[in-house]
Amino acid sequence: MMPHRKTSPAALRFAERRQRENDAPKLSTQVPTLTRLQLEIEEQSGVGGSKHIRRFVIEHAPALFLVACGDERCIDGEHDLTTGVMHALRAHEKSFRGSDECRGSIGPSACLRVLHFDGTAEYRE
Repeated sequence: MMPHRKTSPAALRFAERRQRENDAPKLSTQVPTLTRLQLEIEEQSGVGGSKHIRRFVIEHAPALFLVACGDERCIDGEHDLTTGVMHALRAHEKSFRGSDECRGSIGPSACLRVLHFDGTAEYRE
């Protein structure tokens, strides 16, 4: 008999986000002329921040752009960049930027992290 394990809240949030990505339409069907997409993401808090680059495999990527909050103490925090990114892609913008405030909480207080992104895209003629 297998021991019963509790699933952590973080694991549950990850599984939920993964399910939303699986249920989302594919990026290649939403923007058929898109050939390349990269997001430079920088998340800032009052004491510092982190920066990374996400490159997307267009044929397999969902048309959903969710980034988990970088603060491991944050509950229900994530950044949903979908509206801004998809607006830019549908307008065939080659470069675009945006930001999003975390809507999660750390204890009784709101999470103060802000995510900024710079996107670059290429399209077929």
